Amino acid sequence: MRSSGLGRVLVSGRSMEPTLRDGDHLLVRWGMRPRPGRLVVVRLPGRPLSVKRATMRTADGWWVERDNPAEGVDSWLVGPIGADDVLATVLLRLWPLRRQSPGR
Repeated sequence: MRSSGLGRVLVSGRSMEPTLRDGDHLLVRWGMRPRPGRLVVVRLPGRPLSVKRATMRTADGWWVERDNPAEGVDSWLVGPIGADDVLATVLLRLWPLRRQSPGR
């Protein structure tokens, strides 16, 4: 894993729907300090790397949340994520470039 620089992350799962979907490719900056409201790549306890929304800085690190409350794990279940476990900030979605509206 890179400590700084650009990289690509593949979204797996539905915890960030409707913002992100399973199979989306993201451009991230490893080692970039997050800001509240930004999407970040985090290391959750006992889980693979995940994309979550950084909502606020706490004394213990970052509070991160999923956009889809029916799926996944976030700080509501595991508490704040240590600053060292916030690995990257999402810059943009690389693929797909655009989404079709439902029913098309």
